[in-house]
Amino acid sequence: MLTVLFATRNRSQTLASVLESFACLQAPPSGWKLVVVDNGSTDGTAEIIASFRARLPVTYVFEGKAGKNEALNTGLQHLEGDLAVFTDDDVFPHPDWLIQLRTAVDTYRDYSIFGGAVRPRWEVAPPQWMTWVNTEVAFAITDPQMAEGPTKPWFIFGPNMAIRAEVFNAGIRFDTSIGPRGKNYPMGSETELVLRLDRLGHRTRHVQRAVVEHLIGQHQMNKSWVLGRATRYGRGSFRMAQTPYPIGAPYCFGVPIRLVPKLFKKAVKTIIAWLSFDERAGFSSRWEFNYLLGHIIEARIMRRDRRAKNDAVEKGT
Repeated sequence: MLTVLFATRNRSQTLASVLESFACLQAPPSGWKLVVVDNGSTDGTAEIIASFRARLPVTYVFEGKAGKNEALNTGLQHLEGDLAVFTDDDVFPHPDWLIQLRTAVDTYRDYSIFGGAVRPRWEVAPPQWMTWVNTEVAFAITDPQMAEGPTKPWFIFGPNMAIRAEVFNAGIRFDTSIGPRGKNYPMGSETELVLRLDRLGHRTRHVQRAVVEHLIGQHQMNKSWVLGRATRYGRGSFRMAQTPYPIGAPYCFGVPIRLVPKLFKKAVKTIIAWLSFDERAGFSSRWEFNYLLGHIIEARIMRRDRRAKNDAVEKGT
């Protein structure tokens, strides 16, 4: 028995198509169930999920507190079997997806974390400039040349990830300070978890034949959207690095002093690239600038939170 789990919020326009692909899945011999956590949707999400109850072993769960990781942690309360399979509400699995994951999990018993291949499903033909984009970071698309076998935890992506249930039975949960929560947030929901598990000694394996397709919508094929992704990626990277900036260290407007010259250099590089009329270089420089900007944003937030926590402790004493 395994449990497939994903969170959703206001995706009624595409959710039915996603669930239709789940209804075509080949069931693994041990059986499976699907848990969909509605993270405060205000559209027809609940009705769409209910319409598939005769065709899918689906459990509907509502979590009103905003945040993907909040929703996933709630969904884990409904985990059954020996394996938790995670995906997203814009993912279309290949029919043998669960069969391939089940086979790998049963074969390689000294591994706890498994990640399959994530391929793009373009809503419309991508523009030429999309070839400049790192699709692994921007869209969680795995490298098609990635070999079957042991891999590093940071190559495991949320749209196609499986973890042995014993991990969660031991009390491990997703970090609710990271991951999707509105429009602006630090990226790294699943990455933070697998990195934490790696530090605890859990091994990671790539399952090339377990394939899903990740929908890339037309609205995502927009430079502003992609560059916003760079900022969120920078925020998440900074938070996961847990960089020790003491509250008493030198700051400038809430930003660690040592980050300021780096941001200035990236800004100058970006301006030079745009003045040269090299669009690709300009885009690349802007991506780097936004990534570092994400570091600065998250550094300010983490410092503010630490100060608030310290103040609360002092008042309590």
